[in-house]
Amino acid sequence: MYFLRRIGFFLLTLWGAVTLNFFIPRISGGDPAAVMAQKIAGKGEQVTPAQIDAIRAMIGAPDIPIWEQYVQYLGNTVRGDFGVSMSYFPYTVTHMIGEAMWWTIVLVGVTLILSFIIGTLFGTWVAWRRGTTFDTVMTVGASFIGTLPFFWIALLLIWGLSYTLGWFPASGGYSGFFEPGFTPEFIGDAAHHFALPALALLITGPIGWMLGMRNNMVQSLGEDHSRFGRAKGLSGRTLAIHYGARVAILPNVTGLAMALGAMIGGTVLVEQIFQYPGMGRLLFDAVGNHDYALSQAVFLFIAIGVLVANLLADMLYGILDPRARRKEAS
Repeated sequence: MYFLRRIGFFLLTLWGAVTLNFFIPRISGGDPAAVMAQKIAGKGEQVTPAQIDAIRAMIGAPDIPIWEQYVQYLGNTVRGDFGVSMSYFPYTVTHMIGEAMWWTIVLVGVTLILSFIIGTLFGTWVAWRRGTTFDTVMTVGASFIGTLPFFWIALLLIWGLSYTLGWFPASGGYSGFFEPGFTPEFIGDAAHHFALPALALLITGPIGWMLGMRNNMVQSLGEDHSRFGRAKGLSGRTLAIHYGARVAILPNVTGLAMALGAMIGGTVLVEQIFQYPGMGRLLFDAVGNHDYALSQAVFLFIAIGVLVANLLADMLYGILDPRARRKEAS
């Protein structure tokens, strides 16, 4: 019953997200064909209705009632047909997302998993040493670094490691000296460009996981089952790992699953600063150019990613914590 109910909620929420994704751009107004015609004609130039109609016919803008558009949109979504991108004409939206997605998955996926592992391990260590000078230094230091503006850290890294020392390229996903493909030369070149944005993400990324794990574990170590273990003569390390960390990690696992879903949207600020060719930069360009088809598809991918991750987190929670299933059944 617990798992069936979660799948039902997932399908209902997915339908709601797809429907909102269709209606919100249309409610906000604006004519993508007029925007594209003005862009082609140039700023300040006069655009005729005939030119707008020609653009509308070229990009396949529908001239049918909105409910028929909605049914057509649902069918196209199921088939993965999101139309042509105005920003990257004549490429399709599916083509552009397919090219950008893997850059984001590698960059955000690797740094997110590393941040989770580093933050969780440090959080466990700090909670085990709670009340000591080490605990105070780590907690206050991490809180201070977490307040630093991300763009400031990124610009500092570009100035120090790229312009001053010349260790890493300042921008881009690859240099263009090698043909994109699974060759050692291109992978090495892409990894060289990957290092600086990844380092920028890893400076602040583990802090949230560390503080969350530390606080959850301190609370867990004060509960009855931990006191019972201490009364039985268990060592501090055994209590910390088998009693405190095992319970405290559950909220972090849920947070990781949701963060993995949200990573499909990329990190707009990071990708924009480093000119990294991922989903965040694609979304920035789509919104800036009023490319409704592309921005709509990117938002839809983000929504689906978050919903699937949320469903997986619910399933995992039901497996790890039997109390959740029993509460649902009662």
